Amino acid sequence: MTDLSSLQSLELEVLAAVAGAADEPSLEAVRVAALGKKGSVSEKMKTLGTMDPEQRKTFGPALNALRDRVASALADRKAALADAALEARLASEKLDVSLPVRESGLETGRIHPVSQVTEELVAIFSAMGFSVAEGPDIETDELNFTKLNFPVGHPAREMHDTFFLPQKEDGSRLLLRTHTSPVQIRAMEAGKPPIRVIAPGRTYRFDMDQTHTPMFHQLEGLVIDRQANMSHLKWVLEEFLKTFFEVPSVELRFRPSFFPFTEPSMEVDVRCRKLPNEIRIGEGDDWLEILGCGMVHPNVLRNVGLDPDEWQGFAWGVGIDRVAMLKYGMPDLRDLFGADARWLAHYGFRPLDFPTLAGGLSS
Repeated sequence: MTDLSSLQSLELEVLAAVAGAADEPSLEAVRVAALGKKGSVSEKMKTLGTMDPEQRKTFGPALNALRDRVASALADRKAALADAALEARLASEKLDVSLPVRESGLETGRIHPVSQVTEELVAIFSAMGFSVAEGPDIETDELNFTKLNFPVGHPAREMHDTFFLPQKEDGSRLLLRTHTSPVQIRAMEAGKPPIRVIAPGRTYRFDMDQTHTPMFHQLEGLVIDRQANMSHLKWVLEEFLKTFFEVPSVELRFRPSFFPFTEPSMEVDVRCRKLPNEIRIGEGDDWLEILGCGMVHPNVLRNVGLDPDEWQGFAWGVGIDRVAMLKYGMPDLRDLFGADARWLAHYGFRPLDFPTLAGGLSS
């Protein structure tokens, strides 16, 4: 005999089974057990035919309401399980097609060592009162050779292995400058003494090995004054090398040499200690050739309209690439121009590492 309390107990039992179903197959089993042809709720519905009219008025609505509540609970649980299954599937099949956030150029970018060392040299000589002068990479024979005391046919011209451009109709030929010395000529022709300039830039010679490249960087300095002399030149070079290599002192050795545009001409050696994988400037008992220099040749002064009896001066030239290798331990000059991003990431400088004398050149 069916009573209302048994219906309440059946409802609680079925709803608990619905809530406990972990997946859709389990929920389907609960539905069949409750609402199937032989389900517990269906069996209760069958008893309505055996009841008298008064009982049907009481139990009919109660059984229909039970069946509706169970069906509603099954539908809600089925929807919840379907949503959970979809979320799990989406999580397992997730594919991130977005690009990762890129680091800014300030984080990943690097300043090339040649550019950084050039800035270091400019900072050093600017503090000494030198201004920066520039000139074109493509020069005339007159400025690159003749006005620098390289007479036509002079064997010294062969020392430079020059890249010449095609000959013009008048027989003249432009060339890729073999040194930045033409900038000195331009500076002397453009302004009146006293002159204190440095000329950093690219130069070109037909040469290629571990310590030479067809294109390299050079910085030359020029001082023209009435009293400029060798002692001034020595002081400038000592201060430059001491500051650049960040050592308390340096010892220089001057050896006679030959450059057509200076007289006397000298190669400069700096005292150092040569270790297997390192060269330490300013200590030890070894010597390393570091640059060339000399007093400006009187013929050069005459070629730019200066009286050598009134004016004199000195000049020097240093390879930017070479001193960069010495300071920062780069073994092969060719790597500076290899365009290898890994090499640049290792030897390069952060974009905001501006070299200053107060803050430290390589800090």
